[in-house]
Amino acid sequence: MNQYDLQDRVAIVTGGAQGIGLAVAKRLVASGAQVSLWDRDRSLVEATAADLGEQAHAVVLDQTDTAGVKAAADEVAERFGRIDVLVANAGIAGPNATVADYPVDEWKSVVDINLNGVFNCCRAVIPHMIARNYGRVVNVASIAGKEGNPNAAAYSASKAGVIALTKSLGKETAGYDIAVNCVTPAAARTRIFDQMQQSHIDYMLSKIPRARFLEVDEAASMIAWLSTEENSFTTAAVFDLSGGRATY
Repeated sequence: MNQYDLQDRVAIVTGGAQGIGLAVAKRLVASGAQVSLWDRDRSLVEATAADLGEQAHAVVLDQTDTAGVKAAADEVAERFGRIDVLVANAGIAGPNATVADYPVDEWKSVVDINLNGVFNCCRAVIPHMIARNYGRVVNVASIAGKEGNPNAAAYSASKAGVIALTKSLGKETAGYDIAVNCVTPAAARTRIFDQMQQSHIDYMLSKIPRARFLEVDEAASMIAWLSTEENSFTTAAVFDLSGGRATY
């Protein structure tokens, strides 16, 4: 495992109690960062922070709550004196259904969590980064946001929105030492699979030329590097984690 230099950096990882978020948090802690884990599952996030040790602390948060997200970001900045890194990872899959049959309330929920939630986090954290003329933001999108998965229009559309949000924000902050990028993972075997039909899981696997799902530690490795000072030029970019599935 390569060693990244995040000594004395302060990072926020949303959805940090499990899956890709947890793998990222472990990698950032191992690289020297203080990590604030944001998750809506109180028992899980508090247990995870305790397992990670004194370099981690838990914040129980619903990222669709705009005011709550801002308060959480302000609290982290006050507690640690800075916010250097945001990894906006939290999201849900939503049900599998055609557009014609997609439940309207479920559509709104997926978009609210996956897109509006990422917007809330970026909006709350970026002013702290601008004030210090430094920051690294990594938004976790999906290969579905590039290609659009059938029977997953809400998820696909929300992740496409994350890609566009990343590009816009990266351009807005390019005059500072702030890098805003996103990654587009193929599916990884995490608890998000519990929200999907087996036929949809099989479809996603069939599209990956490497013929396997993404490992969360593979995602964490790329995200950790994007979170470092060494990522000093690239911004508003999309980094592929699709095992060869991506066509652009």
